[in-house]
Amino acid sequence: MNPNLSRLQPYPFERMAKLHAGVTPPEQLGAIRLSIGEPKHPTPGFIAEALIEHLHGLSLYPATRGSLQLRESIANWLGTRFALPADSLDPDRQILPVNGTREALFAIAQCLIDPANQPLILMPNPFYQIYEGAALLAGAEPGFINCTSASDYLPDFDALSDSDWDRCQLLYVCSPGNPTGRVLDSEALQALIGRAERHDFVIVSDECYSERYLDEAAPPPGLLQAAAAMGNEDYKRCLAFHSLSKRSNAPGLRSGFVAGDAELIEPFLLYRTYHGSAMPPATQDASIRAWQDEAHVVENRRLYREKFAAVTDILSPVLDLHTPPASLYLWPRTPIDDQVFARQLLAEQNVIVLPGSYLSRDTAYGNPGQDHIRMALVAPLDECIDAAYRIRAFTEQLDVQENT
Repeated sequence: MNPNLSRLQPYPFERMAKLHAGVTPPEQLGAIRLSIGEPKHPTPGFIAEALIEHLHGLSLYPATRGSLQLRESIANWLGTRFALPADSLDPDRQILPVNGTREALFAIAQCLIDPANQPLILMPNPFYQIYEGAALLAGAEPGFINCTSASDYLPDFDALSDSDWDRCQLLYVCSPGNPTGRVLDSEALQALIGRAERHDFVIVSDECYSERYLDEAAPPPGLLQAAAAMGNEDYKRCLAFHSLSKRSNAPGLRSGFVAGDAELIEPFLLYRTYHGSAMPPATQDASIRAWQDEAHVVENRRLYREKFAAVTDILSPVLDLHTPPASLYLWPRTPIDDQVFARQLLAEQNVIVLPGSYLSRDTAYGNPGQDHIRMALVAPLDECIDAAYRIRAFTEQLDVQENT
């Protein structure tokens, strides 16, 4: 058995289930789950229609590379969304469909990492736990870059030494961030690309929340966009990962893509060919329809804007929180230990939130997720408002107890 499997830590939701053991929520209050970032808005009907229309594809083995029509639709979307130079992305060599970003973010480390000489895979802290698992099973050491209020909840890249960057073979970035919702601007992305050139590592940019921004006039920049703006039109050392799960409310479709450096896409295609990671033909056709339509994405953002505005208005008087520029989450600081807060909130108000310490790791500079909670505003507006009032009542009660 692979000995590195024993190094994997329990997944956050497994830890949360243990935290909830023995808790009996009040029966008169319906459960409201804000713990998991699973979109609850309806999946656009045209996606289901496209799946049904192309079920005849079940009789065919899919190509790992995906259909040319899908890759061209992705290239067109990327070019429009991120204002990329015309024809700078070759659909044959620089775009590869994947079965959701989760599996691809994990697999890319298995493909690209040379486990000799104790390589380092760097990632934000707090983070999506797939990054850590990918590092461990690739035979690398995970390195954590804290995201705290002191750095506006962005990774403090300057805190790393040159020797850390020299050991780094792969850097995961997540912008907009999970769970913080913070966005790396073009200047920060270009600085990372410069570091990658100097220290010879690959940047893997998880951009699955890129379309969940709140200001229609300020879409978050992407890694490929930043690379092209600095003249790196081959996207050397840059890979961007996108998904339809958050963008199109289609997490069950398991559809996304990776785009960027052709010299990295080529070995990843080889790896995925042996791994058997081809996207089913009907899923490809439904994905084409999704990438070609923006109206449903704009409507989604309107719904999220309503929820963020309502919830922050209710909770900002009692919790230290800020509306992020993008993402599905609020990341408030808790007045007591985050695990205690989450357990007592369930027991008294039947609202489920994820303790921030379950999304982060201890470092020499502390645990940046401690005394925070992640709130996923994925439920309908009325449920989010109800949950916010319950959290406010619970927090106000804590203040009363502290002052008596």
